[in-house]
Amino acid sequence: MLDQILQTLPQVLIDGLTLGAVYAVIALGYTMVYGILELINFAHGEIFMTGAFIGTAILMTFSGLGWLSALPAVIALIIVLVLTSLATGVLGMGIERVAYRPLRKASKLIVLITAIGVSFLLQDLVRFISELKNGNYIVNTPALFSGQINVKASTLMSSFNDATFKVTFIVVLIVAVVMMIGLEFFVNKSKWGMAMRAVAQDPDTASLMSINVNKVISLTFFIGSALGGATGVLFALHYGTIDPYIGFILGLKAFTAAVLGGIGNIRGAMFGGLLLGVLEMFAAANLSIMTGNVFGAEYKDVFAFAILILVLIFKPEGLLGKAVVEKV
Repeated sequence: MLDQILQTLPQVLIDGLTLGAVYAVIALGYTMVYGILELINFAHGEIFMTGAFIGTAILMTFSGLGWLSALPAVIALIIVLVLTSLATGVLGMGIERVAYRPLRKASKLIVLITAIGVSFLLQDLVRFISELKNGNYIVNTPALFSGQINVKASTLMSSFNDATFKVTFIVVLIVAVVMMIGLEFFVNKSKWGMAMRAVAQDPDTASLMSINVNKVISLTFFIGSALGGATGVLFALHYGTIDPYIGFILGLKAFTAAVLGGIGNIRGAMFGGLLLGVLEMFAAANLSIMTGNVFGAEYKDVFAFAILILVLIFKPEGLLGKAVVEKV
């Protein structure tokens, strides 16, 4: 059994890191909003999905104008990422202003229901536009990077099988790592980041210290939504097919990653996303081997959530979260 697991390990790590990077960046949006408002923004998964469609629409437009073949792939990617990030960032700010800000003093349950309502609204709106333009809500994304790379893992260890990955694997990892490092630097080193941390600790005291709490919250939604939209572009490029419902399951998994790493903790969201992606791919490849064909790859989600439950039983604050001591 161990030999069979080792054979697929290189490919599992490649696929798991790709999926985990997507989870990690989406989880950053959840954890930023929760850290400041203690709000689970369940519409964030649909913002990710909207970003995938906006990025695909831009790529299709470039292709129709002949720009996609004229521009270097890296330049085209940067343009698409910037435009999509701006669009989804503004969308996130609009959602916060219209749907969340009027309910800021209301019960958390009411705001949560509102977030779920916004997610359904975005799903159906994107589906309507997609069917209106293409006649089908399932859309194929134009290829920007082509080719596959073979990894001779067997030269490192005879038990390993060789692995392959698409060039977009490298693109996803590089862009995701740059966004994670950039966000970490922004939150910890900039004045706006300091304002975010102050509002997260005590919004009332922060407002007394001349910090515009509404602007900080809007900026938080803008950054989180921009990251989610950019990640949607990366997802569309790597997997090639998108539909209006990809945001639901991926958003749920990203939220799970945020909780696994420690909700409200930026580094925890990164670590939780990467870990969840690797665990999920490991289960998909090896669950039938480990259980004697009792459970197959379709139970990979059960495996991942079982790990989450065990972590939360023994460390409720998450792997990198800190236990909060309630003062009386």
